[in-house]
Amino acid sequence: MITLLHPSDDVWIALSDLAQGATLEGGLVTTGPIPSGHKVARHALKQGAFVHRYSQIIGVATQDIQPGDHVHVHNLGMAEFERDYAFGTQAKATDFVANPGTFMGIHRANGKVATRNYIGVVSSVNCSATAAKQIARHFEGKLDAYPHVDGVLALTHKSGCGLDTPIEGVDMLKRALKGYVDHPNFAHIIVVGLGCEIANLGDILGGSPGDSMSIQALGGTQKLVTKAIERITSLLPVINDVQREPVPLRELKLAMQCGGSSGVSGISCNPALGYAVDLLVRHGGTAILSETTETYGAEHILTARAVNAEVGRKLVDRIQWWEDFVKPRGLVINNNPSPGNKAGGLSTIIEKSLGSIAKGGTSNLNEVYLYAEPVEPGRGLVFMDAPSFDPVGATAQVAGGATVMVFTTDRGSAFGCKPAPSIKLAGSTQLYQRMPDDMDINAGTILDGSETIEQVGTRIFERIVAVASGERTLSEQMGYGEEEFCPWDLGVML
Repeated sequence: MITLLHPSDDVWIALSDLAQGATLEGGLVTTGPIPSGHKVARHALKQGAFVHRYSQIIGVATQDIQPGDHVHVHNLGMAEFERDYAFGTQAKATDFVANPGTFMGIHRANGKVATRNYIGVVSSVNCSATAAKQIARHFEGKLDAYPHVDGVLALTHKSGCGLDTPIEGVDMLKRALKGYVDHPNFAHIIVVGLGCEIANLGDILGGSPGDSMSIQALGGTQKLVTKAIERITSLLPVINDVQREPVPLRELKLAMQCGGSSGVSGISCNPALGYAVDLLVRHGGTAILSETTETYGAEHILTARAVNAEVGRKLVDRIQWWEDFVKPRGLVINNNPSPGNKAGGLSTIIEKSLGSIAKGGTSNLNEVYLYAEPVEPGRGLVFMDAPSFDPVGATAQVAGGATVMVFTTDRGSAFGCKPAPSIKLAGSTQLYQRMPDDMDINAGTILDGSETIEQVGTRIFERIVAVASGERTLSEQMGYGEEEFCPWDLGVML
């Protein structure tokens, strides 16, 4: 019915709906109805007092709170408090396994390792998006003779034109596009453009293998589409000629995202994923934590685990960048929890962040990357700066080289991130049963008491290896993953 996460916490978490007058531990009685996933006051709290969950501050009481009260946005507000970043004080030597595991991957000529075998059609600018989609659409239902080709993907976006100057937003867009062009899960890339855009074909393709085609240079849309179809058709037999073989888990790069979170995400699916991440790190792999605005208020936990002070300060620098970014725009980061998050029991961004970073397990934080920067293999747990809007953040991680993603949710979220497969984790059995076509793994068994975090985490780790080896996820089967390509464009548009 309720659970206590830490002896010093001021609140219990309801694991089922509680009626007014329900009797809890020690004879305490609820003063009103409390939905599942929400918080119940364990004792009286004066207005202005800090409120703790996970043994951490999650906010401040905005009015007097009585024992048994529902603690939520009506009486809990954002708290300003001094963080002790304690750089590196909790870093510890990684307990690597003696015989690291493998997955069945695809070796590329450049030394990278793929988990999928796609052909990509990437638009450099929105003007060429329609052409890119027409090229990919031509191959729908026509690849049965090429069973080792996972598909022809059109990755389009709404930007690419505008101000041609080396400002931050333009650099981010170009990094993201370049990251997809270089992604190992693409056996071949065709970049299609209009011909006069800022995100020009040369910048994107660079020295990478592939083709670049321009609508203007080729004499129009139809001529470009025809040429691209002919080029892909000629390549299909070669791209189909691949074999999976055992590859050390050191070569695997895992992305982590959460969306549609609730008050139980931080005690079921997120810590279970964190356990799987710790296992992957022990096998030499890489795990990319992100969502900077859902790390806000909990960053001190990560800085204490930073491998050194320099890495810890990099994370703090990104947090401060976000503070500077929102202020002139009249925004506050505490606006982040969505209506769905709040309906599920999350009250402040600090509370949401503390649950979110549980996805990163307990491993050392080894590096902090800018949006869509390339991540080298074998780095352990790392952080990538990105917004918490799932498609934009996932795009950064995949551009950085992630070849598998795990996405946690408890309110319910539909998501894919091709060319990387996405594994969906349900935070509760209710969600798993309500959305069976979307959820790959039920972590709600932790709340039900039938499994431990360690048991679910082990299942997640095993599924990551299986999916990296070619097992298809539910989101792949339903076709998710192309529309979710969403580079973060901060560029000025004139």
